[in-house]
Amino acid sequence: MNWTLASPEIVLALCGLVILLVGVARNRREDTFLCAMLTLGAFLLTGLLTVSGALGLGFQGQFVADPFAVMVKLLILSGASIAVVLSLDYNRHHGMERFEFPVLTLFSTVGMMVMVSASNFMTLYMGLELMSLAIYVLAAFARDELRSAEAGLKYFVLGSLASGLLLYGISLIYGFAGTMDFSALREALAHPAGTSPGLTVGVVFVIAGLAFKISAAPFHMWTPDVYEGSPTPVTAFMGTAPKVAAIAMMLRTLVTPFHGVLVQWQHVVALISVVSMVWGALAAIGQTNIKRLMAYSSIGHMGYALVGLAAGSQAGIRGLLIYLVTYVFMNTGTFACILAMRRRGRQLEKVSDLAGAGRTDPALALLLAIFMFSMAGIPPMSGFFGKLYVFLAAVQAGEPLLWGLAVIGVLTSVIGAYYYLRVVKVMYFDDASEGPFEAWPTSVSVVAVGSAIFTALFFLFPAPILAAADLAAKALLR
Repeated sequence: MNWTLASPEIVLALCGLVILLVGVARNRREDTFLCAMLTLGAFLLTGLLTVSGALGLGFQGQFVADPFAVMVKLLILSGASIAVVLSLDYNRHHGMERFEFPVLTLFSTVGMMVMVSASNFMTLYMGLELMSLAIYVLAAFARDELRSAEAGLKYFVLGSLASGLLLYGISLIYGFAGTMDFSALREALAHPAGTSPGLTVGVVFVIAGLAFKISAAPFHMWTPDVYEGSPTPVTAFMGTAPKVAAIAMMLRTLVTPFHGVLVQWQHVVALISVVSMVWGALAAIGQTNIKRLMAYSSIGHMGYALVGLAAGSQAGIRGLLIYLVTYVFMNTGTFACILAMRRRGRQLEKVSDLAGAGRTDPALALLLAIFMFSMAGIPPMSGFFGKLYVFLAAVQAGEPLLWGLAVIGVLTSVIGAYYYLRVVKVMYFDDASEGPFEAWPTSVSVVAVGSAIFTALFFLFPAPILAAADLAAKALLR
């Protein structure tokens, strides 16, 4: 069975149970910090096990550990750790200081890691539901706030619909192919006779279910309301680790078993990519709430990432992975800056609240400007290189469809730059209506400064990330 390949997930789950027992046994608000620190320690231990663990197939081919899984799991653990750090001060300040928060984050992370290593549709679905159930609760964690309860309910209802679509697609695939194992599916589809219209329809339903998890248009309807209503650390978490896991799951699901029928699903992915890029660029223009703006921004970014998936090549997968790395850090850095927007004990979320921040809060304005420039794809920020590698892979493929995707991506990037630069304009050119924001919590400062350094100086040390992405892409296509 070779269960040791799943030792990172097993250890993390056991750590979660121990932390849960600690929280239940002590059940004091001051012990929430202890549970959070234990959770961060569990993430660190899991990361070390992931890097040092063996590679191969386990659980009779249902679980795979390869360089692709290692890279994505480390990125997921990074995003989850940052979310826990950001929650420390926020939860205390908003009366949400309960030990269940880091525990739910931990179990959601276990589900993501299982998803990334899934080599069978049943394993994939188990990981997906473990991740989703924990996030449903996290979205409604501020139980005294109406909008948080509304966000959790909307996410739950629409998430259940997406899970139904995914399960229906899996059932069609199983019915027409006779297997749910990725390796067996790849062998069956290596011959043209193995492809049937029913199987193609099943793949389309699977793509639709997975597209919901990454909030790609037109399956994005939950994103703005859930982003706005959820507690900001939860929004930062949802915008990073689960999206990385879902994109990785789409990569493994489409590239491994269905690479032989690339032509059939390539057009579907390309269509979702175009709609996401266009809608993300246009719908964000009129947003006044910065969390809703980030929601539409994430829709556009997922569209850019899907360009690499549509290419279906090693260069495309490598570009997508590089894009995910840059996206995680500029996204978490932005939400750290949003958490720093507090006056008189009240959390602010309007873009207009940043007016004059360049003079009253120069440090916040500088950091947020770095992240806005990066999301707009302006060099030499990391976001520029993420888009560069994705679009380059599409152009190198030499297909008219992918050329068109690259052109649309560049045009929507120009349109999207408007609302990113509008934030910078408000900070540096509008008159300040109020005084400076409150002093930053240490946890927020660490995340914001660390993410800004990575985002601004990525061009100086891209080699390790490029090498890891290239190795992961080769492993996925092997």
